[in-house]
Amino acid sequence: MNALEDIVRAAREEVAARRKRLPEAALRERALARGAGRDCVPLLRGGPGVRVIAEVKRASPSRGPLAAIPDPAGLAADYAAGGAAVISVLTEGRRFGGSLADLDAVSDRVDVPVLRKDFVVDPYQVWEARAHGAEMVLLIVAALGPARLAEFVALAREAGLTPLVEVHDEAEVEHAVAAGSAVIGVNARDLATLEVERGTFARVAPHIPEGLVRIAESGVRGPGDVAAYAHAGADAVLVGEALVTHGTPRTAVAELLAASHVRHPVDGPPGDRQDRPRRARLTDGGTPPTAPAWS
Repeated sequence: MNALEDIVRAAREEVAARRKRLPEAALRERALARGAGRDCVPLLRGGPGVRVIAEVKRASPSRGPLAAIPDPAGLAADYAAGGAAVISVLTEGRRFGGSLADLDAVSDRVDVPVLRKDFVVDPYQVWEARAHGAEMVLLIVAALGPARLAEFVALAREAGLTPLVEVHDEAEVEHAVAAGSAVIGVNARDLATLEVERGTFARVAPHIPEGLVRIAESGVRGPGDVAAYAHAGADAVLVGEALVTHGTPRTAVAELLAASHVRHPVDGPPGDRQDRPRRARLTDGGTPPTAPAWS
């Protein structure tokens, strides 16, 4: 069993336990009582630089404990003060140390939209996200499979959420587009092996159609990586580990934003968009030579 399969199995077990405590019909009523969240697409598209989705993240399966984060709401407030467009809250508990209580605390504190980041495999989790204040929800193609993806994209919108659909390769982009996704995140981390390949976004992004929001996930160690993702055509970057380990989160977000003020459109498929600037290359070798160091 690879890492993703193990996490998905645990997610199903935990949902079953929560459903016994609160039936889905009651949860759905709570979610609908909140009304629809904001349409987050305009907030993530365009501008002089990329947007930052700043993550509340205590741990990861690949790195173990990262930060204690005794006050997730305070951390989120610092992120927002630094200019974060969206706050991502990991709610998976076994491997990431998150909880729905974190989601409650953050959504009650900040005015910017909040993304529930978890391994969503059951409709119950979608209703949970809105009931606990999220305005966005992560849907991972590799976890749901293409057959169920369109169902979950539609369900997220019914619940008043903007779905962020996560892909890892060109084939998954096709599934995301077919499902009607407006926001597509390209994760540089392989969820089966947990390894990061920083060239993934530059390779996959050209296959995302014009007009859709492109988000680069994973692989950001500092401003240089954000600058490279910006040159590769990202509308936004999702950053967790580099922020929670920085020491001054408000300053960290501001520095990431400052690195991305000049953004070039992504190259198209072979033979297309030949008039556009060549994108900066982002590989495991590091950041561009001119990228500032992050201290």
